[in-house]
Amino acid sequence: MDEITKIKDLTPSSRRVNVVGKVVVLGEPKEIKTRFGEDKSVSEVIVADDTGKITLTLWDDQTKDIRDGETLKIDNGYISLLRGHMRLNVGKYGSMAESDEEIEPNEELDMSEKEYEYQYNNYNNRYGGNRGNGERGNGNRGYGNNNRRSSYNRNDDNEE
Repeated sequence: MDEITKIKDLTPSSRRVNVVGKVVVLGEPKEIKTRFGEDKSVSEVIVADDTGKITLTLWDDQTKDIRDGETLKIDNGYISLLRGHMRLNVGKYGSMAESDEEIEPNEELDMSEKEYEYQYNNYNNRYGGNRGNGERGNGNRGYGNNNRRSSYNRNDDNEE
């Protein structure tokens, strides 16, 4: 069996995670128009394990067989940020199924409640900065920190 990631251990950069959680809130589907002009149905379901809870975003037919109180196993899921808040996603390369695992949900820690600020690598950071003055920046041969991945910082200033 693949390693299970606890909900409290999820971060904005979590990818390829396996999560088991009990459905504690089953949201109503909403019809939206995507940025590509398609009409889609989206539902927000809150799942919890013994460490915390997170909002799971489900699209179209993913919600058709889900029941309140059911335990779900998400394989190969990932985290996205929606307006700075974490959302667990199944995606096209992941899967979701009912699990027999018994879970006592902990709803005190809400991982979707925390707000994160997106820190992107702009041209100057990626290529060493100082490009206009004849230097390649910090002696790193123009490749910055060679970290192509974006990073996220928790934005504590916006907590309510």
